[in-house]
Formats: sequence, C-alpha cells, structure tokens
Amino acid sequence: MTPRRIAVWSGPRNISTALMRSWENRPDTAVADEPLYAHYLHQTGAPHPGADEVIRSQETDWRKVVEQLTVGDIPGGRTIYYQKHMTHHLLPDVGREWLDRLDNVFLLRDPREVVPSFIEKAGEPRLEDIGLPQQTELFEWVRTRTGRTPPVIDARDFLENPEGMLRLLCDRLGVPYLPAMLSWPAGPRPSDGVWAKHWYDAVWKSTGFQPYRPKNVDVPEHLRDVVRRAEELYRGLYAHRLTV
Repeated sequence: MTPRRIAVWSGPRNISTALMRSWENRPDTAVADEPLYAHYLHQTGAPHPGADEVIRSQETDWRKVVEQLTVGDIPGGRTIYYQKHMTHHLLPDVGREWLDRLDNVFLLRDPREVVPSFIEKAGEPRLEDIGLPQQTELFEWVRTRTGRTPPVIDARDFLENPEGMLRLLCDRLGVPYLPAMLSWPAGPRPSDGVWAKHWYDAVWKSTGFQPYRPKNVDVPEHLRDVVRRAEELYRGLYAHRLTV
C-alpha cells in the first residue's frame, strides 16, 4: 500500500488516546502521540501537569516536528503513520501548508461532557482550551484547500458503534479495515508521551472501546457561557459528521 500519513485533530478529554491505541494495534501502523505538545507548552507556559518534563521530552521547534511528521520514511518501516494531535497545540505561529501532505480527520466530543472532564484533570478551561475554535478553523482550512469535506467523527457515535465507524473511516481514508482495531493489550506503550501518567489512567486499564455512557455532571454557572459558545462551534462541525 502507498504510505499514508493520517492526522486526527481532537480537543482534550475525548477518545483520542483510545483511537490511537486502535490504530497502533494494526501491524502496518506507527503512531505519534501529540507531537506538538512541547512546542505548545514552551510557547504558552500553560500550567499543565508535568509541563517541564513534556518540554524536555520533545522537540520544541515546530518546523523540525513537521519535517519528522511529513518527510522521509515512516517509523518502523510501516505504511501508515497515525498522528494524534490536539487542535489547541497548533498555535497561530505554526504554518498550515504542511497539512496538505496529510489525510486530516476531525474527532468531536460534546462540550457538555468535555468541560466537566477537563475540570477534573486540569482546572477550569477557557474556550480555547477546549480546542473547538481551532478545530473549526482547521476544518475550514482543509476543506477550502482540498475542495472536499474531511472526515468528521463524533465520539458518542463512535462509542455506540465502534466497528461500524472504524469501517466507515477506513473506507473514507482508503485503507483496509482490520478487526485488530477493536481491541488491544492493557497497559502503557513506548509510544505514549511522558504526560501519560497524568492523563491516560483509564486507557492504560482498557482493552477496547468502552460503551458510551452519558455524563450527567453540572457545569459551574460561571463556565456555562464557555459551554454555550463551544456548543455553537460543535454543532457546526457535527453537521458534517460521518454516520453509519
């Protein structure tokens, strides 16, 4: 198969790490875990758990990161390079043209579920911390550049039918679906970022996608405007989602 480079753009507190596990369980796929995270922290000084360790662990020059993601052989001699990205890591100073060399996919989750989960791990978010403004900008950039609507996946849709959604996504990307994508061994991976110990506890315990369960958690009143504005952006992208 012709080598493929797949970039999946998600906000935080989504199923992005489980989806990375799914693709990493393919024998033809190498993965990159949030390769722009150190650049983001180095530029913003965001007080994330283990920020200094993250900065030490990765390249902070986005140009060098982009070269590694888009040029040369795929790690391990694989034919698919799956890249898990957070949309808010793609800061305004980072160029966009390199996205032309990737198959871009957008992974959504309802902000009413994201915000309570974010608060548990990293404190109270701003709208930009949820990543939806950046995700919308990237979606429109890719659609304008390519003249096609890139694949959009909603986390609830996915968890309600993992096999159906994986088959549909693979078909859109032009790669064969493999049943191995539905399960994986529990535990950490060498490919996990050093931040995994702060964020990946549930994924480390998992061996497959967990069934969807609604989150009935009230958002603090002073954050409801953040959720409202995020919901408007979410609905705009949700209208383009893949459905089985």
